[in-house]
Amino acid sequence: MAWLDPQRGLARLRNRTLLSHYEAAHPSTQRKFRKDGGSPNHLVEQGAVPLRNQMRYLDRNHDLVVGALDVLVHNTVGANGIGVEFQPRRLNGEIHAEYAAALSAAWRDWQRRPEVRWQHSYARCQRLLARTLYRDGEAFAQRLLGKVPGLDHGTAVPYSLELIEPDFVPMDFNESARGIRQGIQHNTWMRPTGYWVSKTHPGEVTTLKPDLKVVEAQRMLHLAHLSRIGQLRGVTRFASVIGRIEDIKDYEESERIAAKVAAMLTGYVKRLAPDGGGYEGPLKDDNGNDLPRQVGLSPGTIIDTLAVGEEIGLIDSKRPNPNLITFRNGQLRAFAAGISASYSSISRNYDGTYSSQRQELVEQWVHYACLTDDFVSMAVQPMVEDFIRAADLSNVVPMPADLKSGTHDDVLYVAPSMPWIDMAKEATAWLTLSQAGFISEVEVIRKAGRNPDTVLEQIASWRKKVEEKELRFSSDVRHQNASGLPSQPKQSDDQTDNEEEGADAAEA
Repeated sequence: MAWLDPQRGLARLRNRTLLSHYEAAHPSTQRKFRKDGGSPNHLVEQGAVPLRNQMRYLDRNHDLVVGALDVLVHNTVGANGIGVEFQPRRLNGEIHAEYAAALSAAWRDWQRRPEVRWQHSYARCQRLLARTLYRDGEAFAQRLLGKVPGLDHGTAVPYSLELIEPDFVPMDFNESARGIRQGIQHNTWMRPTGYWVSKTHPGEVTTLKPDLKVVEAQRMLHLAHLSRIGQLRGVTRFASVIGRIEDIKDYEESERIAAKVAAMLTGYVKRLAPDGGGYEGPLKDDNGNDLPRQVGLSPGTIIDTLAVGEEIGLIDSKRPNPNLITFRNGQLRAFAAGISASYSSISRNYDGTYSSQRQELVEQWVHYACLTDDFVSMAVQPMVEDFIRAADLSNVVPMPADLKSGTHDDVLYVAPSMPWIDMAKEATAWLTLSQAGFISEVEVIRKAGRNPDTVLEQIASWRKKVEEKELRFSSDVRHQNASGLPSQPKQSDDQTDNEEEGADAAEA
């Protein structure tokens, strides 16, 4: 075109350049266009508190939200909490078994009363923190080490946690001169240096100005759901699905009301037109008075009080709606995807083959693993490091001299394991991998959600009792014969002599 007509060629190139853009970046009559140029902290300051209050209401009154929160908590923290296996090293690189055993014993004692109120165990504290994190968007916990005035730790290791709801850290407390934003004091690099905490719950304070105290950042655990870089405070994980879950609630309530109305049988009397033998008026008695129109319904009722031209009809409400379940399941799938939870667990719908259930579980478990990793890094890891330091400083579990430097806090955190759908298939797969050397037996035990050291002690104690009773089980490979069955226990010399004497006597 440019060779034949340079002006038309230039116009064509200009028009082509103008049309080279992202269609989704420009509004149109068919598509709304939303602009969001606010900072993450400004958006959080405006919407975090209303969203938090709405989610607390739903947690009290909406069964689906309660179930969804339970699914997230149980699959990321579990019934026993995040497991902790201490793995300190000696100077030669081997695991320091004695120091690890001492830490484990002190850790079991501390798990009974990990928080200042003595109300919750270690696992329950983690479930409360996780539930608050997912529902409110954030949670706090003050780390108290050593002697604290008026505090009895209640455990051998002087270390406790004070669980704090996000309401205690005011969202609207800002002082730019001191670097305070949303109740968090930070330095020029936006690193938190302190948290301003109310001494009493804001909902119970009668004064307009709350009494605040500052807690150093190194003594505070801050668990937050952060979705943008530079964000200081967290927002509930359910922020994007609150509208959908409210619609599901309203729709189900409407269908329930319609079903109740349909269950109330309602009839009517239809009167035909007078022409051609239609309705000619109500029935009358011998005195010419209208007869009362009240029809009783019971099994086997015969209605013989209808006038000429009258017939009885029933109102059909078309309820219950046969499409309710299909629509609800579709909405629940979108709801589950928005909070990174499993649809089957939220809807309690486990239809499908083993392959489909396994595929869903494998794909979903990655989301739970990411949530668990966030929880461990924000809560459990700092908690364990504080515990080791408090145990050493209090001389309850001092660090040994042959401990390799920097390995005192080497810890393996054991998250909830992926459940087994078909025990036989799962066990066969793990057995094949362990026998081939692709995975260790210890890892298989951890995948089953158990502590390898505890399992080993149980097996050793059980087999010792079995030996005392002179029993043999197929689980003990030391006493298996060529066919894989347990062999007969070896007889003592006295038993052999007695059997030989019995045989000689029988021959005689």
